[in-house]
Amino acid sequence: MISAGDFKNGLTIEYESSVYQIIDFQHVKPGKGAAFVRTKLKDIKNGGVIEKSFRPTEKFPAARIDRIDMQYLYNDGDLYYFMNNETYEQIGLNAESVGDALKFVKDNESVRICSHNGNVFAVEPPLFVELKITETEPGFKGDTAQGATKPAVVETGATVYVPLFVEQDDTIKIDTRTGEYLSRV
Repeated sequence: MISAGDFKNGLTIEYESSVYQIIDFQHVKPGKGAAFVRTKLKDIKNGGVIEKSFRPTEKFPAARIDRIDMQYLYNDGDLYYFMNNETYEQIGLNAESVGDALKFVKDNESVRICSHNGNVFAVEPPLFVELKITETEPGFKGDTAQGATKPAVVETGATVYVPLFVEQDDTIKIDTRTGEYLSRV
């Protein structure tokens, strides 16, 4: 059990029959009245954020989140298949569970599968990936006064905005959290 006075950012708790991650917390001691803890909680299953205040003595059960490294194999229509690298066990997840997580992930790359009590709720891609550009327009000289960008399609089919000097068949590094171009490789 975790008391509200011991909250930290990133901690996961069970509250009102759901699992929440603490995004932000603040201990408040008003001039009058009792102290309290103001928090922002993110529902890890649906991504919604709520704001709640708790007494510092309130206790909550800690939620155990399992993160397993798995290899993304392929997708077959609405199902995405992953393999555990240690046990070689395969699982299929529907598109709703996966979401946009595989936008920058090629077949046979490692991802992290997050689950709570055996129910998968998220797929975490690697933080940075290197992908080849399959389609982009040529850049024009003189268009660089404001650090101009152009759309480019990478080998997974996702669109990334890249600087004008990047050409087709270049390999680029992408931050998967923001979907932004970082550098050429």
